[in-house]
Formats: sequence, structure tokens, C-alpha cells
Amino acid sequence: MGTNGTLRRTFLYSFATAAALVAVINMINVITDTRNQADLAGPVVWEGSSWIALMAFFWIPWIGYRLAPPFVRPRWKLLVHVPIVFLFSLLHVWGFNLVRTLIYWLAGDHYDFGSFWPNFFYEFRKDVLGYALFVAGFALIEHLLRQQQLIAAPGQTLTFDIRDGAKLNRVRLDEVLAIASAGNYVEFVLRDGRKLMMRSPLSALENELGPRGFLRTHRSWLVNAKAMTALKPEGSGDYTVELGALEAPLSRRFPEALAKLRGE
Repeated sequence: MGTNGTLRRTFLYSFATAAALVAVINMINVITDTRNQADLAGPVVWEGSSWIALMAFFWIPWIGYRLAPPFVRPRWKLLVHVPIVFLFSLLHVWGFNLVRTLIYWLAGDHYDFGSFWPNFFYEFRKDVLGYALFVAGFALIEHLLRQQQLIAAPGQTLTFDIRDGAKLNRVRLDEVLAIASAGNYVEFVLRDGRKLMMRSPLSALENELGPRGFLRTHRSWLVNAKAMTALKPEGSGDYTVELGALEAPLSRRFPEALAKLRGE
């Protein structure tokens, strides 16, 4: 699905969005800080330097996201974010201190951050929240870009990443015959006989793959409509969808899927 291009755009769109949102928050802080005082320069320098440092080290949460996205399995891998967020906050604080010290020096003044560790842990609490929002933003924007790509490229044979823990299997969508629910997992049934597992609700895959020709035929089944070879009535309005050697149920509760499979 143009994985490298999608990741590049995910980072760029996330950076632009974060830069705008953080700038707005910083401006609100400036207004708040100057409400009861006439000095505007100080708050502008403090908030501006924080923005510069935050965006300069924006790539650190991105690395954390790539190493352990929110839905990574096994869940203990999320612990990698602990040292990464600490490094992110440490560099953020170091960065804005450096910028403030330079600006104050150019103005012939001296900047004093105060006692480092108490002030650092004050900033650290805020940076943890910012880091979490950045990672969540990466996940949301990547998902939206992949959805857009699925809809915007109807003539292309796309691939899909099936993740099982740390293992990733990239398969062509036209090689997927059907997807069956299996508890908290789903099972991809491929043309070559392979069956690959992935932790995901079937409804999420229905939303993602529906625009690419996958139909919900049963509460536990998605089928690739283009792979259907026969449609066999079973009585009482139910059918069996034949996909080569594979058979999948078509419940009478999914009349829209039946109409699409019939070409109506």
C-alpha cells in the first residue's frame, strides 16, 4: 500500500499538525502569562523557545511510534516508550534552555532556569502527555492515509500488512480469499492455502477493506467478492459462497452482500 510513501506522509502531516496545534497552545499561554503584567517579551521567549525545542526533537516520538505502535503485540513492548519519553523530555528541556540562554545573552541579560531536577520533572509531566498525544496522532493520521489510499486507487492491486506480534506478513489483497473471526483474532485465508492470524476485530477490517471489494457475509466472515467462483443456496435464504476450494457462509441477514455477489 505504498508503505514508505505512507509513512513519509504520516510524519510530515503529523509534524505540520503538531506544529500548528502546539503554536496555538503556546500563544494561549502567552496571553495567560501577560494578563496581569505588562512584560510581553519574557512569555514570548519562553513559549517560543519551548515550541522550537519541541519541534526540533519531534522525530523522537516518531521513532518510539515506529518501534512500538499503540496496538503492538505483545503489550510489554510498549515499555520501550519509557526511556524514549524520558530522552524526549530531557532534550526538550535542554533545547529550550539553550535557546533562552542565547536570546537573553544577545539582549545583554542572564537566563536562570533554577534548580534543574525539580524544574525538569515539572516539565517532564507535561512532556509525557505531549508524547502520548503525538504517538496517538501518528496512529490516527497513518490510518486515515491508508483509508484514503484504499479508496483513491481502485485500479491498483494493493498489499495489506498482517501483523502477528512482531512478525509482519505483507500479502497482496487479491491473494486473500476470505477473513474469518477467531475470538480476539482474525484468520486470513490465502489462495495458496496459508492461514495467517492477526489480532483485530473483524469490524475494523470490514471498514478498512470494504472499499476494496471485501463483503461481510456473516457475523464471522468477510469474503473477497472478486474471488467468488460459485454461489450455492442452502435454503431459508442462506447461501454458501465458494471461493475456489474454500467455502464461506452467507447469512440471510446480509442481503446487501447477496445482491452485490449476484451483480444486482
